[in-house]
Amino acid sequence: MRPEQDGSGAAAPEPPRGSGPAGPPAGQPAGATGPGRADREYDPLTDPLPTGSHSSPWFRAEHSGSTAPQPAVQDPPRDWYGREAVYEPIVTPAVPPEAATAREPIPEPITGPIPGPIAEPFPEPGPDPERSTAVFPVVRDDETVGLRIAEAAAASSATAPSSPASSAPTDADRAPAPLGGRAERRKAARGRGRKSATPAEPVIPAIPRTRMEARLAARALKDSPAVIASRAIGEIFISLGVLMLLFVTYQLWWTNVRAHQEASGTAHSLQDNWAKGGKNSAPGAFEPGQGFAIIHIPKLDVVVPIAEGVSKTKVLDRGMVGHYSEGKLKTAMPSAKTGNFALAGHRNTHGEPFRYINKLKDGDKVVVETQDDYYTYEVTSRLAQTSPSNISVIQPVPVGSGFTRPGRYITLTTCTPEFTSTYRMVVWGKMVDERPRSKGMPEALTAG
Repeated sequence: MRPEQDGSGAAAPEPPRGSGPAGPPAGQPAGATGPGRADREYDPLTDPLPTGSHSSPWFRAEHSGSTAPQPAVQDPPRDWYGREAVYEPIVTPAVPPEAATAREPIPEPITGPIPGPIAEPFPEPGPDPERSTAVFPVVRDDETVGLRIAEAAAASSATAPSSPASSAPTDADRAPAPLGGRAERRKAARGRGRKSATPAEPVIPAIPRTRMEARLAARALKDSPAVIASRAIGEIFISLGVLMLLFVTYQLWWTNVRAHQEASGTAHSLQDNWAKGGKNSAPGAFEPGQGFAIIHIPKLDVVVPIAEGVSKTKVLDRGMVGHYSEGKLKTAMPSAKTGNFALAGHRNTHGEPFRYINKLKDGDKVVVETQDDYYTYEVTSRLAQTSPSNISVIQPVPVGSGFTRPGRYITLTTCTPEFTSTYRMVVWGKMVDERPRSKGMPEALTAG
């Protein structure tokens, strides 16, 4: 009920509507509400209302029998999320009087420009020794990008007095508190419970108790038959590979070295014998493998002795050129008035004297040097490939050479393709000059 309707209490006179609050007493400035309030402005929220009457028409008394003003009920302060705020008392460090009096005076602020660079940086604020509460560092978490407080357990346990029961340090006490991110803390937690990987004492294998156990242990240490077989097969393959490599090296390199040495020795022996005036055997009476002439191919820089026969071991493999002189393969000598002087030589390995006869062209010269004369032949035709059994190419009038009547011809034969003996390559030429040794070397050998 309103006070003016209750008969038990005196109704307060209601000021006229729109008249506002009562003015200040005489002698006080406008805005003052009582004695001593002349120094500040009137604040209706903080100043108490006058006793016995209210200037606000909305005032209600909590009790119908009392006309005294009642304090307004206020809600407790709340934070941003609506939760009731809790305020903690501010702890002010105790400063002794002598420390308060010993403080330096505050310097006057600098109003003008700084005269020069600051010599020393401002010191970092350190811990206050007067504070009684523990201060823990604030560390930034790398994973959550937030702030967290370091574990206070390690710091409190370090400062707290140790009891007799917990005087012995443990592994957890020795390990420092991890200050990194969440991953570092997990690793540190796993590391605390993990035992050391290195044993304190050497591990001694168990000793077999019975003879059977000893046999089984010894058998387990031995390699199985499959392992032994695979190891043997691997060693065999490695040995075969090494042997093949050595064989290829021998064929492509060492045979040439040996053949050049033997051929050079035979050529020098012939030239020395001829210079001393020695006589060779009669034509056609040379023994197989005996050298009797020297062939010169200036374009290919070939100077190789010619031996009787085409034996592989006695003639061709020794780096010399062989003369077809046996059975159906018998051909004429250079000194014959007509006939075909046919020769054979290796194209690859063992000196390879005919390696590049495929490069000879029409008009290139081939000179055969004997004890008495120089015979010069001129290349006229070639046959790139033919069967090894085609002996018509060394007949007195060679088939396929282009010659149609008897004459004094030369035929060079070798294997083809290179590094094989599947086919034969043939080069033909005809004699263009016969010169005695007494007249000197022919022009083909001195031209260049």
